[in-house]
Amino acid sequence: MRTVLAEGDGALERLRDGGPMTTMNRRDLLQRGLQLSGGAVLGAAFLAACGSDKKTATTTAPTTAPTTAATTADTTAATTAATTAASTGDTTAATTAVTDAGGATTVAIAPSDLGAMTLRLSWIKNSEFAGAYLADTNGYYTAAGFSSVDLIAGGPSATASEVDVSSGTALVGISAPDLTAAAIAAGGDLVIIGAEYQKNPFAVMSLASNPIKTPEDMYGKKFGLQSANQVVWDAFVAASGIDDSKIIKFPAQFNPQPLVDGECDCWFSFVTNEPNLLKVQGVDTVTFLLADFGYPLVSETYVTKKDTVKSSPDALKAFLKAQIQGWRDVYSDPAGAAKLTTSKYGADQGLDTAEQQLEVESELTLVFTDAAKTIGILNVSDDLIKENIDVLTKAGLTITAEDLFDLSLLRAVYDENPDLLGIPS
Repeated sequence: MRTVLAEGDGALERLRDGGPMTTMNRRDLLQRGLQLSGGAVLGAAFLAACGSDKKTATTTAPTTAPTTAATTADTTAATTAATTAASTGDTTAATTAVTDAGGATTVAIAPSDLGAMTLRLSWIKNSEFAGAYLADTNGYYTAAGFSSVDLIAGGPSATASEVDVSSGTALVGISAPDLTAAAIAAGGDLVIIGAEYQKNPFAVMSLASNPIKTPEDMYGKKFGLQSANQVVWDAFVAASGIDDSKIIKFPAQFNPQPLVDGECDCWFSFVTNEPNLLKVQGVDTVTFLLADFGYPLVSETYVTKKDTVKSSPDALKAFLKAQIQGWRDVYSDPAGAAKLTTSKYGADQGLDTAEQQLEVESELTLVFTDAAKTIGILNVSDDLIKENIDVLTKAGLTITAEDLFDLSLLRAVYDENPDLLGIPS
């Protein structure tokens, strides 16, 4: 028996998305969020959040410290030049020319009074948010008109992103359609304005020496399924129509050592995480995405208040443009994005750079899909939106596309900046 992940092993302690193992990992948190979203606890949180008018959506919460990138000295991925339109006497706007790592240059009049921008991340500061790190480090947020940027980490003790957005603590939060739909049902005035992952990251992993490539291949096999992920698996079963009774469930935690030991045949995982964790340990695996077999939920979605879409469209467009530029830079330099993650933004997480680079490369396959290459990253096609609504309905969350998604500002960003479409050179 080969032990690749033992108790006390640093890799095991970073198992869930590169973060320290705790009594509640990220998937427990997601399940808890789903449970709370339909009940009184999160409903009360929304009432409390919406009852305060003291914060604005772009104002940094007073208890957090901004992580503004004031210079671009630590990067070679992009160059930013800005000149104030002094000749016109306009002191509220600047003409900004930005060239990203892929060679796209955009020139626009960017308002200089957007104030501080706060983005609430869905988890700890690992490579999952590399696009935001590059947007910050390379000055895209400030070039777009924000005076400073605060990236608030999530984690097992954090409130839901939807609550922070509703309270005005964050302009935008990163979440998922099922969580936001449930929050809307609980009274949240929220909407999704973009999606980083065009394909859902949940996957079934097996050893390369005993590959399982389709759901039907799982019939008669032992499947390591964590209790925290049962709700996701049940939604997939309902959406895909597979015969779940033919699959043998193996009660599992999040350490995939039993898969390595041959105690089960396949394992529920994030395609960006456990397969790469095992790869750096010398274990080759095969995966199939739930997204390829009837579970098309997008992920890492940007949620904001519906009222903000109406009252502050310029701020949201500035945010979306900076995110697009940041992710384009990640595409052009995955190794640099991983190093920036481990050396700066996630420096206190004990992350392994080699593993984070593998995760970045996996993430890029979810961001730069074939469809995204045509309509632009972060965008969601009307067909995919419909598929998301259909899956949510099958999972018991009834909501309309209009109530959950509003991609109008993102599409306006691409109309105004067509060079941001396509793949960076």
